Amino acid sequence: MTSLVSAVPNIQEIEMKGSSNVIGSKRMNNGGEENKGVCLSWKDLWVTVSGSKNESKSILEGLTGYAKPGQVLAIMGPSGSGKSTLLDALAGRLGSNTRQSGEILINGNKQALAYGTSAYVTQDDTLLTTLTVKEAVYYSAQLQLPDTMSKQEKKQRADSTIKEMGLQDATNTRIGGWGVKGISGGQKRRVSICIEILTHPSLLFLDEPTSGLDSAASYYVMKRIASLGKKDGIQRTIIASIHQPSSEVFQLFHNLCLLSSGKTVYFGPASAASEFFALNGFPCPPLQNPSDHLLKTINKDFDQDIEMDLAHMSRTISTEQAIGILVTSFKSSEINQEVTNEVEVLSKKDNNSTYKKKKHAGFLNQCLVLTRRSFVNMFRDLGYYWLRLGIYIALAISLATVFNNLDKSYGSIQDRGSFLMFVFSFLTFMTIGGFPSYVEDMKVFERERLNGHYGVTAYVIGNTVSSLPYLLMVSLIPGAIAYYPSGLQKGYQHFLYFICALFSCLMLVESLMMIVASIVPHFLMGIITGAGIQGIMMLAGGFFRLPNDLPNPFWRYPMFYIAFHRYAFQGSYKNEFEGLKFDRDGGVGGSLNYISGEEILRNKWHVDMSYSKWVDLGVLLGMIVLYRVLFLIIIKTTEKVKPFVLSLMAVSPRKTIHVLENPNATPLHVEIV
Repeated sequence: MTSLVSAVPNIQEIEMKGSSNVIGSKRMNNGGEENKGVCLSWKDLWVTVSGSKNESKSILEGLTGYAKPGQVLAIMGPSGSGKSTLLDALAGRLGSNTRQSGEILINGNKQALAYGTSAYVTQDDTLLTTLTVKEAVYYSAQLQLPDTMSKQEKKQRADSTIKEMGLQDATNTRIGGWGVKGISGGQKRRVSICIEILTHPSLLFLDEPTSGLDSAASYYVMKRIASLGKKDGIQRTIIASIHQPSSEVFQLFHNLCLLSSGKTVYFGPASAASEFFALNGFPCPPLQNPSDHLLKTINKDFDQDIEMDLAHMSRTISTEQAIGILVTSFKSSEINQEVTNEVEVLSKKDNNSTYKKKKHAGFLNQCLVLTRRSFVNMFRDLGYYWLRLGIYIALAISLATVFNNLDKSYGSIQDRGSFLMFVFSFLTFMTIGGFPSYVEDMKVFERERLNGHYGVTAYVIGNTVSSLPYLLMVSLIPGAIAYYPSGLQKGYQHFLYFICALFSCLMLVESLMMIVASIVPHFLMGIITGAGIQGIMMLAGGFFRLPNDLPNPFWRYPMFYIAFHRYAFQGSYKNEFEGLKFDRDGGVGGSLNYISGEEILRNKWHVDMSYSKWVDLGVLLGMIVLYRVLFLIIIKTTEKVKPFVLSLMAVSPRKTIHVLENPNATPLHVEIV
């Protein structure tokens, strides 16, 4: 036990250094504002998840710990030990199906993490693959940094951050993704970190930053992360969950939180972890990576026996028993008592300190930057519009040849109707081909919105405005190729209406697929869902079954009035048939042998002639606005409901806390009261 006690002064020395870091961190940062380091502490933290049959499972069980400025806290453990759950609990990112109890304090206060105070780097590098490193960071700087900073200052901040993470040699290289060569995995991880530290946050969360990287890349990434602890005049508090670090990476950690099945196996200086295991009969073999030994000892997935060496006596025990010994030993150790005492000290420190929310870019500036960035992404992503344009041109040529030079015979009535039906049903149906690009956009939006980079309304406006030129191009070029060779009604007004109706339908389907992407963020399920919705609308549109023949329940009321195909069909029919005359069936000439277009509209297509075609077009445009607003409402509702549900479920038999959303905070920043 003497060795274990001798390790305690090391802990105390680190704690004293950490305390001096807090004092020394009260300095002026680059922006001229006073910056205080963030001390994060948690006590008796429990997290349970609701399962089937009203059963609940404990993910975290009574954890206590802390993180200090200028230090790196590593959260380690086998798969399923609760690493990511602990990180999410500290960052306020728990799902709505979880229950949380315990006490989480920021500098001794129960307060929300205001925007700019903290940042969270996810395990997946969700980035726009078409942008270069410089563009990705620079656009993010324009969005996150306030309007009080000039464009030149924002650019300098972006450049300095890129250099800080060692990416200066890859600034003009595209990030890359599926099918496109880009930067390496380690560089992508550093780009993600760059984007999140632009605001110079005092608290940085990282979820498995070395996942998927080789040992060399993992070391260089973690070395850069560790160097952030004391950069820019800021004492950063860094908390990272990490799966299996190399020995070099392990040496970069100041403190270690080792978990197994949601329980604390060890918390304290990383350098003292091996000694703690050795004192309890699990010494690290010579020349073996300490982190490998620690994880192998507490990994019960494979039910391997562990060799225990205590008091010069060796015996074999199960992994479950080894974990029990370590957990029990840690609870009664002086190290655990030191941790508890430090948490108590931190809970009484800086009780009057508060963090003001840093300012974003203004709403108008956010809209302009998002529009510009989205426009560039759409231009470079072949799958967004260019591939679709090629397919549309091929289909337009097919339409022009199949329906070439339609005459005024009776048979051409059906041909013209079929032509218009194909354009406004199947041609617009092809818009679902852009669904994978919408999903990738939504992933980037969710990450950026969760970290508070910009608002939902700015995103919807930016996405809508940036897509207008491409949709107009996709409507105009194929529309002209198909319209004139087919011999449809001449006149620029008729052609203009045709293009406007096609543009409206394409934008409607795109808006519909964006709604689907916000609800069903899965490629295959989203495409199937969107195709199913459009299929039902097509059936109720009034071509496959005439409006007066549709069954009243559901199909006529309400589907016939909800489906945008109804307004597209009827408006385009009016545009095409009004003013024309066709031969009657079997007619041989004479005025009595002609049938007017108005008669065809009323009797053959069952078109409502009580209003003009421009009303149908107006309805289509109104539905575009409705769908975009609905898309915004769905995102907003999801954003608001999750914290509310979380607050209702945050109940424990031991303690009760309420997790309330700060109206001025993003979903990442919740308030515990």
